[in-house]
Amino acid sequence: MPTLTLPTLLPGVRLREVPPRLPEVAESEVVRHYTRLSQLNYSVDTGFYPLGSCTMKHNPKLNDEMAAVPGFARLHPYQAEEDVQGVLRLMYELEQALLAITGLRRATLQPAAGAHGELAGILMIKAYHRDHAGAQRDTVVIPDSAHGTNLASAAMAGYRVVELPSSPRGLIDIATLRRNLSERTAAIMLTNPNTLGLFEDDILEISDLAHRAGALCYYDGANLNAIMGKARPGDMGMDVVHVNLHKTFSTPHGGGGPGAGPVAVGPELEPYLPLPLMHRSKEGVYTLDYDRPHSIGRMKGFYGNVGVMVRAFTYILRMGADGLTQASEDAVLNANYLRARLRQLYPVPFDRVCMHEFVITAAELAAQGGSALNIAKRILDFGMHSPTIYFPLVVQEALMIEPTETEDIRTLDAFVDVMEQIGREILKDPELVRTAPHSTPVRRPDEVNAARNPVLRWSPRA
Repeated sequence: MPTLTLPTLLPGVRLREVPPRLPEVAESEVVRHYTRLSQLNYSVDTGFYPLGSCTMKHNPKLNDEMAAVPGFARLHPYQAEEDVQGVLRLMYELEQALLAITGLRRATLQPAAGAHGELAGILMIKAYHRDHAGAQRDTVVIPDSAHGTNLASAAMAGYRVVELPSSPRGLIDIATLRRNLSERTAAIMLTNPNTLGLFEDDILEISDLAHRAGALCYYDGANLNAIMGKARPGDMGMDVVHVNLHKTFSTPHGGGGPGAGPVAVGPELEPYLPLPLMHRSKEGVYTLDYDRPHSIGRMKGFYGNVGVMVRAFTYILRMGADGLTQASEDAVLNANYLRARLRQLYPVPFDRVCMHEFVITAAELAAQGGSALNIAKRILDFGMHSPTIYFPLVVQEALMIEPTETEDIRTLDAFVDVMEQIGREILKDPELVRTAPHSTPVRRPDEVNAARNPVLRWSPRA
């Protein structure tokens, strides 16, 4: 019987003549190395993660289990529609759930992130104005309390951005808005609740003013987890809204992905949605609709990040309408509890009832070493993640805190204890705070140098 060698089994295979220059270690050491690395990672499964605006809340493991079901995980995008009726039905019903939550007409599930959804929305607005004698509309109005990606998305679509300064209450100033609306305004892009965690009290007047000026209203839904079951963007007069499945509906998104940013629209923009759209026949057959002559085209290869959709749909089914409403109620309760407990030591510039997040300032402590950056670094020593810092830009030395609905009062009180201790340290031992963190595997990296000169591959040390 002939001996089967590698060239025999794999004819034409190219074999190395010289072994690669790799470290020679035992398999057990490799396993231990990567296991230790995994234990050094900080995650929402191991501790408090009050990252404002990014909504790093608990991710139920059931979601991952459903996404790993072979009937979903092993599908191929080129399979015939009649063979994948299950996942098409899931996508259709997910769209219907998002429409019920947002109060809009139709939605695309394609965009792979919130900013991707923003671009889809603003491109639809541009196509709408092109078809309705609005070619002269070359300006998008954006409050300074909106998410920063709004400005980038409008600019990428070729619009000139007009930024509106906030009122003393941290909201859109109606008089300023009036002055900046004209026949050249294509849209207003706003985040509600805004990045200060405040709900726009005048939202109905804002949308009415924009529409009377011939503009459309874009709603950044990244903070939708504050209002589910309480208010809907469609009822506020919004024409288009993106929804972050990877935030509001619990899919993990740390480290840059994965994500999904479906976009829901009203009747004016429905013809312009990216193709294909989900369609259900009277007989209950699900298909992909490509017959959309006014569509802005594809925004992503195939149909979007389906694994994220499975996770989000699982979360919505598990929670139900009452559960989603309670999630928003608890998120708002937790944020206001922390705000009330922290405001004596860390001033809240816009100190009134907030929604799901709030912003404190370390401006008064910065001169003593208690800058927002130093406070954030010191928090790491206590086994907690830091809040978002230096955003929004309208607050000096800002720390944006979002506890989400998934943390209990013991965790919130522990965070308050940490913040109070850091406050005392700033006054008595500022150097301790200024040089933090002290207990993490990595201290203070040179982030600028790391960004400019990244090390992207292993190489043997000289």
